[in-house]
Amino acid sequence: QVQLVESGGGLVQPGASLRLSCAASGSIISFYVMGWYRQAPGKQRELVATVARSGSTNYADSAKGRFTISRDNAKNMLYLQMNSLKPEDTAVYYCKGVRGVGVIFEYWGQGTQVTVSS
Repeated sequence: QVQLVESGGGLVQPGASLRLSCAASGSIISFYVMGWYRQAPGKQRELVATVARSGSTNYADSAKGRFTISRDNAKNMLYLQMNSLKPEDTAVYYCKGVRGVGVIFEYWGQGTQVTVSS
């Protein structure tokens, strides 16, 4: 099985950058898609970005142009480069991996907190 652990969150000022990492305790090559999600206080968890094993990406409108998702299958790592951070980006960020044939299964990390405040 694969366990996902996020890191890189922190408290930053608006306009700052952060790079989140998601380390997998196993191969991520089987994850045909991986993604970053976030959950702000009092809000539902929402999709931020996804990346397929091929490297193709998709972004939420709120993230497009500011965030970059990437994966390193050789290192079993998922990344989220976040630039021009805004207060509304404040949330707990989770990484996810999806795999399975017939029956799909989602792996989730425990989350890392990102707080954007002046």
